[in-house]
Amino acid sequence: MAQASQEFGDWPLKRLMTEVVGSGPKSADDMDREQAREAFQRILAGEPDETTLGAFWLANRWKRNNPEELAAYTDVMREESVVTAEPEADPVDCGANYDGKDTSAILGVGAGVVAAAAGTPVVVHSGDRVPSQKATPYKHVLEELGVRTELEPSESADMVDETGFGFYYQPAFNPGVDDLYDRRDEMGVRTFVNTIETVANPANADVHLGSFYHLAFAQKMIDLIRESERLDYSRAIFFQGMEGYDDIRPGYTKVAEWSAGEDLEDYEIETAEYGMDMEREDLAVDDIAADSATVTAEVLAGDREDHFADAVALNGAFRMYARQDVDSLGEGLERAREVIADGSAQAVLEDLQAF
Repeated sequence: MAQASQEFGDWPLKRLMTEVVGSGPKSADDMDREQAREAFQRILAGEPDETTLGAFWLANRWKRNNPEELAAYTDVMREESVVTAEPEADPVDCGANYDGKDTSAILGVGAGVVAAAAGTPVVVHSGDRVPSQKATPYKHVLEELGVRTELEPSESADMVDETGFGFYYQPAFNPGVDDLYDRRDEMGVRTFVNTIETVANPANADVHLGSFYHLAFAQKMIDLIRESERLDYSRAIFFQGMEGYDDIRPGYTKVAEWSAGEDLEDYEIETAEYGMDMEREDLAVDDIAADSATVTAEVLAGDREDHFADAVALNGAFRMYARQDVDSLGEGLERAREVIADGSAQAVLEDLQAF
């Protein structure tokens, strides 16, 4: 993490506001890579006062960051804040919306366990009710299931190798960003930090699975990956997840798929094509953490044959497909149902609880 006494260049945030980004959404200019790098170095060092930092975050939100700026922020985060711990396995990196969910069940824990049981290692990472939404993230579902979450990065890597599923806790692997919690909370709106923390990639994974609200944003994220000097993803899939999370929506879901050296490809997933006649309301729960954990445990034990079971299996299949361990979502779905039926998925959950 950067230190407040370190040397910086010629671009304090106040000057960037005055001369580059602060003139409004239509007339503001973009920063070059070095200006954006210096800006985030100063932020991680705690150098800007609260007023200047808040104004800078809002100016970035109004003008909208381009991929070069986001890549510069990401590279500084990876260099000065992120503590990586690479497992021997090469997992799918699931960088869910850190803000969490407040309506529907979180399916990614069950989906990740199912994928792990089928031979596709999975990594998830989150903080603890990150601003601005501050809804329920992965961490609290795992805790309800009796899985340890406040792990050092090396422990998280061991978890991946021992069970096939790993959780990385943001305060441990990304302390510089975690230190910004209070200031982000005071903002009341999302900032570019919400974007870049999802691609922190603490496990140095080769494949990223993330979510987006609009296809244009997925293109921006792919361009971020291309522009970054510190991210080594060779494949990324972004999709219009339920509540912005990494769960396929019931009905229609837009997907953007990219592999290194290729153009982005977009297509749709229709759950009805897989025999799943469900609506978003069918996956709603009252207590996100507790009910998501209950649903997860029951699905993995093979005790449910309902919309939740279908959704967990389909999302598990999507993780297998992301890593190219299966050739199609249909093949992955068949495999997902097999590992639930034969007890393999339940065994992975038990291994996580014992870790």
